[in-house]
Amino acid sequence: MKKLADIERDDNLGEFEIIEFEDEEGNKEQFIQEMIIEIGEKRFAILVPFNEEEDCCCEGEPCDCDEEGTDAFIARIDKGEDGEDIYVDPTDEEYEQVLQAYEELLEEETEA
Repeated sequence: MKKLADIERDDNLGEFEIIEFEDEEGNKEQFIQEMIIEIGEKRFAILVPFNEEEDCCCEGEPCDCDEEGTDAFIARIDKGEDGEDIYVDPTDEEYEQVLQAYEELLEEETEA
């Protein structure tokens, strides 16, 4: 289970929210919260890896230069005891529901 370590908002990134996770070994990874999908009363985040140091023409800003090789992750957003958002792995059933909803959203965008 991954917990939210920090939320940063960089004015240069506009509407993108950078989420930073820290694993049990202290390794940190940053993700762009691409979108939130609500299913029932639960919220799920679509997270895409973010690497400021990537060699591309976008100079550290969110981009789709390497879109083919980019993995996206799904995380359920729960409230922790302190009231802060925590990001946890969804159940298999939740994962399938979110994946289906995400694919439908992408299909709608393609048709529009």
